[in-house]
Amino acid sequence: MRGFKDKAFGDRLQDAAGAKRAMLDRFQARPDADDPAVAERRAQRQALSEAREARIADRRAAEAAEAERRKAAEEAAIVAARAQAAQDEADRLERDAALAVEQKAARDARYAARKARK
Repeated sequence: MRGFKDKAFGDRLQDAAGAKRAMLDRFQARPDADDPAVAERRAQRQALSEAREARIADRRAAEAAEAERRKAAEEAAIVAARAQAAQDEADRLERDAALAVEQKAARDARYAARKARK
């Protein structure tokens, strides 16, 4: 097994300087802002951004329409439930009235029968 190679301070300084030089070279090799390739990439990014915004706007409009539809359906259900409750109450009152009439007729018949027996 080979031993660990200890680098000297000067070697480490040279390596750091080389890394800085490489970073600077990469930075300077970057294309300018007026380069056609850069302009094309910028235009592509802009088109993607606009398409994304359009999709987001469409999604929000669809969500708003769905929320409005749900709200209308809920309101319709509430109106239908109230109408059903009113109809049930009217039916109950009608049954109660008919029962009262029947009970009164039976009571009157009993009274008349009692009067006839005397």
